[in-house]
Amino acid sequence: MAGGAVAAGGRGLSDPGYRYYEVGNPDAQRPGQTQAAMMLMGGGDWVPEAFHWWVERAGNGRVVILRASGDDNLQNELYYDIGGVTSVQTLVFDSRKAADDPAVLRVVRGADAIFIAGGDQSRYIRFWKGTELNQVLNEHVAAGKPIGGTSAGLAILGGYSYGALDGGSVNSPAALSDPMGSKVTMDQDFLTMPYLSNVVTDTHFAKRERLGRLIVFVARAAQEKGQDDIVGIGVDEDTALCVEADGRGRVYSLDDGYAWLVMPHRTADRLSSGESLEFSSIPVTGVGAGSRLHLAGFTVDNPAFTAVASVVDGELELQPD
Repeated sequence: MAGGAVAAGGRGLSDPGYRYYEVGNPDAQRPGQTQAAMMLMGGGDWVPEAFHWWVERAGNGRVVILRASGDDNLQNELYYDIGGVTSVQTLVFDSRKAADDPAVLRVVRGADAIFIAGGDQSRYIRFWKGTELNQVLNEHVAAGKPIGGTSAGLAILGGYSYGALDGGSVNSPAALSDPMGSKVTMDQDFLTMPYLSNVVTDTHFAKRERLGRLIVFVARAAQEKGQDDIVGIGVDEDTALCVEADGRGRVYSLDDGYAWLVMPHRTADRLSSGESLEFSSIPVTGVGAGSRLHLAGFTVDNPAFTAVASVVDGELELQPD
C-alpha cells in the first residue's frame, strides 16, 4: 500500500484519539530473525548506517513508529530512503485513551521493531505511562526485539527520565541554579530497557550545552533512589548509540558526534531546595566512532576523550582529565 492515512476500517483503526498511517505490506513475512538491540539517537538528522544496523536486527521486517505529533514523514523516510523493511506503520497519539485501544495494541504487538519519534516527552509520559501500551512496549523489549528513539523518544528510554512535565525544556544554567525547583521534572518506572535501569538519558547534547542539566538529572535520580550508582548518557545531534544484545555499544555519527557518559559514583555535595548545585569531580567520558561502550559495567574501550566536571555554586566547569 502506498504511504498515507488508512481509511477507517482498513485495519479496524479509526478513532479521534489517534491517527494511523502505513506503507509497504504489514502482512508480508519477515525475511530474517529479530535480535535484541537499542538505537539511542540524539536528535537531528538520521544516521543511515545506524538505521541499516537496526533494521537488520529487526529481521528486515515490520517497523512501527510511535509519536504524539506530526504525520507519516518519518515512515516514508524509513521505507523509501533507508529501505530494507517489509513495511512501516505509524501511530500518532492525541490522547491517553488511544494507548488502551485494542486495534492500536494489535499493531504494536505485531512490530518487529519499534521506533519512538521526537517531539514532547511529557506527552509520551501522560499518554502512555500505566496503560496497556506501556505494558506492550516492555513486552516487546523483553521478547528480544529492537527498539529505538530519537530526541524525546530517547529521553523516555532510561529508567529515570527528564519528563518536561512543566511544559518547558529546562536549560543547564536554570537547572544548575535551582536543581530542586519546579522546572526539573523527573520521572521513573515507565519503560524497562536492558542495561538502562539506573540510567538517565539526554539528547541534542553538545549543541544545546546540556552537560550541566544531565548532571542535575543524575544528582536528582541518585537522591530519589538513595544510591550513588546512577549514570547519565547524553547523545549528540546527528548521532546514534547502537547497543547490541550483550550491552556493547558503538557510535555512528554524521558529524563526529559523541555519546557522553557521566558517572559520578557518588551523590552531590549539595542538593537542597532553594540552593544551587554543588557537585565536584565528576568523571565524563566521550564515546566516539572508534570507541566501544560496555553497558554491562559502564566501561569504555578507546574513549574519544576523558574529562572531569565540577559544579561550584551552580557554575559548571569541565577540564580535560
